[in-house]
Amino acid sequence: MENLQTIEQYDALKNEGKHIFLFSAAWCVDCRVIEPIMPEIEKKFPDFTFIHVDRDEFIDVCAANDVFGIPSFIAYDNGEELGRYVSKDRKTQEQIVEFIQTL
Repeated sequence: MENLQTIEQYDALKNEGKHIFLFSAAWCVDCRVIEPIMPEIEKKFPDFTFIHVDRDEFIDVCAANDVFGIPSFIAYDNGEELGRYVSKDRKTQEQIVEFIQTL
């Protein structure tokens, strides 16, 4: 999974192609729990490019997108928001897969 580098990159990626942004942070225990399963989830959904957004580094992006709990996901297709799974609750692999399947 690629790490977001700049706010400009975020804007460009969300407006070009199909991307799922994973908002997380190094200190987030629930984020660490899903980290090992993310490569498998990425393989199941090759139509999407997954981008990691560090909540602490990009707090303005989080605030602008109403992401106040992590881990959270927002999916875009050429600028159109397809869906979001935003909450502070721990997420299972099944829940993440189910969210992506509904997009």
